[in-house]
Amino acid sequence: MKQVTISSKSVEEAIQEAVAQLQTSEDKVEVSILEESKKGFLGLGSKPAVVQVTLKPDPIGESIQFLKSVASKMGVELSVEVLEDEDATILNLVSEKIAILIGKRGQTLNSLQYLTNLVANKSSNEYQRIILDAENYRERRKETLERLAHRLASKALKINKKVSLEPMPSMERKIIHMTLKSNHKVQTSSEGSEPHRRVIIKPTSM
Repeated sequence: MKQVTISSKSVEEAIQEAVAQLQTSEDKVEVSILEESKKGFLGLGSKPAVVQVTLKPDPIGESIQFLKSVASKMGVELSVEVLEDEDATILNLVSEKIAILIGKRGQTLNSLQYLTNLVANKSSNEYQRIILDAENYRERRKETLERLAHRLASKALKINKKVSLEPMPSMERKIIHMTLKSNHKVQTSSEGSEPHRRVIIKPTSM
């Protein structure tokens, strides 16, 4: 945490000096006024203002540093694009060795996303939701899961038994649930404990 304590003629001047020292802007700092300035009689007994200025944590910057550090240890040179969504920040990973960071069925990418969210929220007062993507993997995976949901729903109806999917993270389970929400012939539920929680599809008639 970067923090400076500055004394100056006025609170405003002290803040400006602190911001300059921290090489940032006022909207990225928290200010605590330790002492207000006081004007003495005929210039005697005057007191300077004292402020403590703290640089606010940068969750996204820390998250990017974390990702690059992990990728480097995996032998992967990585660049990160920041995209803003309605309720999340999307960090798009770009690399010539992107398959290593995605892993089998996105398992490595999901693990990195979980750890990145921990890093981002370690020192943040407001919850930061971060989604990791890589070469549009999330959208491609969504389409794969939607096709899988329809196929297994048909199977469940054909054999008139429940069908169990492989364990998935909550984000992917949600895709299965939403895909089959309008199919009134089947119903879905989630069973098991993380990280082995899975979706169950069964005929409504059961």
